[in-house]
Amino acid sequence: MTARVSAGKALDKTARNLKNQLAMHATLLLNASYEPLRIISWKKALTLLFSGKVEVIDEYDHQVHAITFAIKLPSIIRLLKYVRVKNLNRVKFSRANIYARDDYTCQYCGKKFPSEDLTFDHVVPVARGGQKRWDNIVAACFRCNHRKGGLMPEEAGMHLIRQPTEPHWLPAFHVTFRLKSPPDSWRDYLYWNIELDI
Repeated sequence: MTARVSAGKALDKTARNLKNQLAMHATLLLNASYEPLRIISWKKALTLLFSGKVEVIDEYDHQVHAITFAIKLPSIIRLLKYVRVKNLNRVKFSRANIYARDDYTCQYCGKKFPSEDLTFDHVVPVARGGQKRWDNIVAACFRCNHRKGGLMPEEAGMHLIRQPTEPHWLPAFHVTFRLKSPPDSWRDYLYWNIELDI
């Protein structure tokens, strides 16, 4: 009985080790132009491969076995058809990017603040038809935001230090790897504009 329990525990441990090894085999997905798009699981990579949407550029030494065949896990795959990345040249409209555009400075009093001491303000209040757009949202300190309330800046006796516009800079592309280090085969495809957080 003890031998059976020990054998069962050993099999469980072996299965866990295999599962952990497979989990570490992430796949770098490239566009047809060889630009990195994202990191996907090896399972998703095999699904794309068997559906004829990608080609394998590089593979790991590790294999997965089916009943009739074995296949090496893909390390890098490339889409066969180019996929346009939406709004690649546009800055995402977000609180963090509003603060960055306004240099973490209240656009009414002109003082700099840490992000936790800032909020955003609708220049033309929502109640008056103001929209959530780059040219109507500014960074503001809590004091100025409260003082302005639902008024137009002129009505509150306040003036913007700079008219808000959509920024034309692009934030750095940031890819975070949950691995201790990316596979060496990936390094040829990770361009200078991708920041590695490893």
